[in-house]
Amino acid sequence: MVKATNLGYPRIGPRRELKTALEGCWSGRLAAAELGAAAQAIRGANWRLQAELGIDHVPCNDFSLYDQVLDTAAMVGAVPERFAWDGDSVGLETLFAMARGTQDAPPMEMTKWFDTNYHYIVPEFEPAQRFRLASRKPIDEFEEAKALGIETRPVLVGPLSFLLLGKSRDDAFAPISLLDELLAVYEQVLAGLAEAGAAWVQIDEPILALDLDADARAAFAHAYARLAGATKLRLLVTSYFEDLGDNLALALSLPVAGVHLDLVRGPDQLDRALDAAPADLTLSLGVVDGRNVWRTDLGRALGVVERAVEKLGRERVLVAPSCSLLHVPLDFDAETGLDDELKGWLAFAKQKLSELAVLAKGANEGRAAMAGALAESDAAIERRRASPRIHSPAVKQRAAAVTDDMLRRQSPFAQRRQAQRARIDLPAFPTTTIGSFPQTAEVREARAQYRRGERDSASYQAFLEAEIAKAVRLQEEIGLDVLVHGEFERNDMVQYFGEKLDGFLVTKAGWVQSYGSRYVKPPIIYGDIARPSQMTVKWSRYAQSLTERPIKGMLTGPVTIMQWSFVRDDQPRAETCKQIALALRDEVLDLEAAGLRIVQIDEPALREGLPLHRADWDGYLKWAVECFRLASSGVRDETQIHSHMCYSEFNDIISSIAAMDADVISIEASRSQMELLESFTDFEYPNEIGPGVYDIHSPRVPPDDEIVRLLTRASEVLDADQLWVNPDCGLKTRGWAEVKPSLVNMVAAARRLRALRVA
Repeated sequence: MVKATNLGYPRIGPRRELKTALEGCWSGRLAAAELGAAAQAIRGANWRLQAELGIDHVPCNDFSLYDQVLDTAAMVGAVPERFAWDGDSVGLETLFAMARGTQDAPPMEMTKWFDTNYHYIVPEFEPAQRFRLASRKPIDEFEEAKALGIETRPVLVGPLSFLLLGKSRDDAFAPISLLDELLAVYEQVLAGLAEAGAAWVQIDEPILALDLDADARAAFAHAYARLAGATKLRLLVTSYFEDLGDNLALALSLPVAGVHLDLVRGPDQLDRALDAAPADLTLSLGVVDGRNVWRTDLGRALGVVERAVEKLGRERVLVAPSCSLLHVPLDFDAETGLDDELKGWLAFAKQKLSELAVLAKGANEGRAAMAGALAESDAAIERRRASPRIHSPAVKQRAAAVTDDMLRRQSPFAQRRQAQRARIDLPAFPTTTIGSFPQTAEVREARAQYRRGERDSASYQAFLEAEIAKAVRLQEEIGLDVLVHGEFERNDMVQYFGEKLDGFLVTKAGWVQSYGSRYVKPPIIYGDIARPSQMTVKWSRYAQSLTERPIKGMLTGPVTIMQWSFVRDDQPRAETCKQIALALRDEVLDLEAAGLRIVQIDEPALREGLPLHRADWDGYLKWAVECFRLASSGVRDETQIHSHMCYSEFNDIISSIAAMDADVISIEASRSQMELLESFTDFEYPNEIGPGVYDIHSPRVPPDDEIVRLLTRASEVLDADQLWVNPDCGLKTRGWAEVKPSLVNMVAAARRLRALRVA
């Protein structure tokens, strides 16, 4: 029989219980045992829900207090020396220190999980690395589910993905050389799961979706021959986010029981897989989109499953989402404010489980057994296609009229730089922040009161103005050179704009994990995009009226707004991005007209949006860079355009970052100890740049000596005249008790460097 399966489920809880418990534990308000109880309750509810909705293979060990890759590092004892681990089991204190750092130990690096907005903790390896079983979490959680009467399929991050997604400070050392020692720990885990009664184990190897060299491909064959030979468990190797391309034959040749294929991102690989699959191999078909919120076209998806059943038989077919449902919101039944038309287009994680169960039923019992569901699906798909809410002729005409001249500034950077320095008098090593300041409980409560109608518009505006005024005064006192208004009116850097642009839907409870306890509510782009009115000008103009120092107007860039939203799937992403860029272009020009001398257009998702296969990079980077330039290039020479990027590997696209032609780019660099700067030894960056000097995702306060050291290293590969001084990212998630001393130290470091320069 075809079985309905799932690869992973959101771990946040229906009311964000995990966030509340985590932050309570970190602040000392909640004991570790209480955090454990809250986590156990979420896991149990998730398992029961999936079983009740008809999922045959319910995943376990997909839950994490912070990140599944960090959990894997804990499982195998890959704890960097600076965390002073005692070598026994990895406890919560060590786990959270690795993720968040301590005052004495910087956290491990964090970067994007492939092309998603989920962040993972990057494993660190060294030539003398030793592994040991230091956490029994996969086994413990399988037994926990079993005690509830639920048979689950444990999920492990695969050994090759774990090694190849990690890094070493020693360039001459290849982490893949550690494979055999790592496999010994995986064998112990598999043995423990077999003893506990597991039947299947899901091993996630998303690295198969990337371009692999010969050594990595050989390592796959070696690793799975060893693991398969060491256990009688049925191993399911899963990869997702892209067509496997040249790695499909490799995946199908592994001596495992099953292979999962993402048939949403790579539909064309099915026929090749059906032709090449060994006679005893089960295929898991990812036919329900785990990355987006649109309901599944059940007729089309069932057709895919039927083709596989015809070739393989029902016993060798699993129906699954394309990837873990971690990347979508929990349940659209919580969205009480949506109208019926829009709601009829959507499926969140819970609804996708029901779709999987229906598809398995149809594959087993025939289309007649799901005739009602098929008819409802067909009608919903047609209603969405024909809806007048989707298409705007005016928007399409404006996008079609974009010219090459609209993608270029009036003058080259060298000429603009002179005009900007004449207008904006700044010292060497100018200091600034990325944009947001702490969203305190008072700020969040005032916004909630306004949304609930408990505070009127005049009162709320007065509150925001007071917060902006306090932030401006504080920045002046600290000595920052370029100020920001603090973004107290904004809930999120993408959601805020989604609420103000036509063509977007914003949910009430559509939370998705970004990292740790940081959750976002991605807007849903359902139609053509336009700006009906100004979005940010009022607050930036007010802040500028309070000070003689320059205030930055703050915008989120077109690629990031698109990438961090759930995007419509009925037109090319490039076209959607162009529509957003035109809306932002209007806002940029209005900020300039309001007297703002500097406008920052953040693009942290530029790298994240890269296709996973390098052969597809050039096409994406061309339109992504053009969209940024379309948004930013209408201003006069003397108006300075900034951009910001964080938490991705940027070295390999530095030429495209330069092609954006922002006057100043600020970019994450501190967690990697300025590793980004290596790219500048081969590439002469033409404009100005602020490599982030301290990590805002950690509660530690960086000493000014540390910042001076990082900036000194930066000045060895960049001209001092190019360098700005700024944190890695916005300060929204930090508290004032950390922000103030950190910025004081940052300004002190910049002043020390200025003094050294004069001397």
